[in-house]
Amino acid sequence: MQTLAELVWLVPLFPLLGFVTLMFAGRRLGEPVAGWLATAAMGSSFVAALVVFIGLVGLDGDQRIVEVRLFDWVVSGDLHVDFGLLADPLSVTMILFITGVATLIHLYSIGYMHGDPNFSKFFVYLNLFAFSMLMLVLGDNLLLTFLGWEGVGACSYFLISFWHTDTANASAGKKAFVTNRVGDFGFMLATFLAFFTFGSINYGDMFSGEIGQSTATAIALLVFVGAAGKSAQFPLYLWLPDAMAGPTPVSALIHAATMVTSGVYLLSRINPILAASYDWAPSLIAWVGLFTALFAATIAVAQDDIKKVLAYSTVSQLGFMVVAVGSGVYVAALFHMITHAFFKALLFLGSGSVIHGMNNDQDMKRYGGLAKFMPVTAITFLVGWLAIAGIPPFSGFWSKDEIVVAVWANDDVFANKILFVLLLVAALLTAFYMTRLVILTFFGKPRWRDEVSGQAWIASDDPLPERHPHESPWLMTVPLVALAGLALVAGVINLPFSKDLKFFEHWLEPSLLGNEFHGSTSGGTKIVLAVIATLCAIVGIGAAFVMYLRRRDGDKAVTGPDAPKVLADGWGYDRAVSAFMGGPGRVGFDKLADFDGTVVDGAVNKVGQMVRFDGQLLRRLQSGLVRNYAVFVALGAVALMIYFLGRA
Repeated sequence: MQTLAELVWLVPLFPLLGFVTLMFAGRRLGEPVAGWLATAAMGSSFVAALVVFIGLVGLDGDQRIVEVRLFDWVVSGDLHVDFGLLADPLSVTMILFITGVATLIHLYSIGYMHGDPNFSKFFVYLNLFAFSMLMLVLGDNLLLTFLGWEGVGACSYFLISFWHTDTANASAGKKAFVTNRVGDFGFMLATFLAFFTFGSINYGDMFSGEIGQSTATAIALLVFVGAAGKSAQFPLYLWLPDAMAGPTPVSALIHAATMVTSGVYLLSRINPILAASYDWAPSLIAWVGLFTALFAATIAVAQDDIKKVLAYSTVSQLGFMVVAVGSGVYVAALFHMITHAFFKALLFLGSGSVIHGMNNDQDMKRYGGLAKFMPVTAITFLVGWLAIAGIPPFSGFWSKDEIVVAVWANDDVFANKILFVLLLVAALLTAFYMTRLVILTFFGKPRWRDEVSGQAWIASDDPLPERHPHESPWLMTVPLVALAGLALVAGVINLPFSKDLKFFEHWLEPSLLGNEFHGSTSGGTKIVLAVIATLCAIVGIGAAFVMYLRRRDGDKAVTGPDAPKVLADGWGYDRAVSAFMGGPGRVGFDKLADFDGTVVDGAVNKVGQMVRFDGQLLRRLQSGLVRNYAVFVALGAVALMIYFLGRA
């Protein structure tokens, strides 16, 4: 009997149809019809995801793994790969928030991209991006996942460099594409090793097969290399801040619910292999995540570009998720992924609304007092701020607290108590830099009066300047309100008060195959840890208020103390990598290319020339004359007789 879950193929089909339709008819449809068509395709995909979810809920827990084979895809020797989709609690969770958030971003984009000469092309890319991401999470084997993996990488290049006439935008797109290729190399090697180990790259076959610790560790770490590229972990994070060059809806789509979460998703998907690896491998993953979270948070405190702050914030929050994966609490990692999708999409779209109202100015030091002029944007942005800062009862508090408690409880992770303390420091910095962003943008005296001299505008009876900020149209504010509601209440899916309230944890059990870490932390300890985490957030918020709101310089509004230049410069890491690639790296690559052309290709060409020369010599012996062949036979017979007589 067919179940609703077997209709999972409809989920990627709708954005694929939207992409194909817009590719051929987008220009004729024009604005805003092309945008509405793309949004309808994503909305239909969300409805299909809801249908699949309902179908999966109707099954018993151990039956909630439904594989739908569509056709034979790759058949070559021992390699047999089906084009099949996997509907289980993990993949269905992903498609629900991917399609839901993407639908809101598509709607927002209709208003944001109004008047752009390439309006329809933008939605072509958005629909293709969504299709690729859905294939990534729904594929039932590593190769199909890799197809979606590469698809989102290619689409990110198109979207980040969408305004490619600006050299900086084109460079940012290339940087994202190349950096992700480095990580993809790890994914490819992991796929090869999995096939040699299991004889299959289907997830079901892999997770039911036998594997040694050394092999499991190698596969896990190679997958982590790929995940570090997509989910922007150190040292491969540096593409993501530059991705801000794209239109703001692109930033929201890539940084909230789709591409950057794919690495965390893949690590969670291969949880049986992580569980079978040596203990130091998950610990290494956790510590890389912690370093990334701290590193990015310290940089975020010094950024003046509103989107750059949110970009480094995304890198930091992804670090929290990777810490959770390394600590064996996949539920907490995925829980934070969901809440992050809501509040980070809200924050990015809110920043886009501010930029839209400020005539594309992204410098927070030229903002100030915008809450009065953009009330809907301000109120919804405040919800996202409190959620990411970890203030109860907003969603970010519940998901971040689960990670903090799990790190404290898991003694299998190397130096977990130190990891716990440093994670709290990262949480404190998160509250600090997000409060700084909110204050400089929405509160204080306006500083956008005189952009030429840099003098702040002193509140007076003077009329507002002609380029005054204004609230965004309803197409942009409706998604903000919806995301604010989700960022407020999403924590209810996994409340810690009792096992009966941990709905999300029970839902994911079939996908985690018993590999979820369950700490033995008492209720009292959990409360103490939650209070400590909340106090850290309050300290960060309070410090920012003192430094950036209460500080005054006469009658003039100020923007607070300047952060150390080393932080504003991202610790010099990005600049150092660029200098290396443009200097010694370029020289080394050129020499490698010369070696390849002269030695490797030269050797191949010489072999070919020798074969051709030998062939020309031998061709003369093949004259086609029977008498010549008879002479050769006779000479051969004489030679054999002489040989045997000599032997005798």
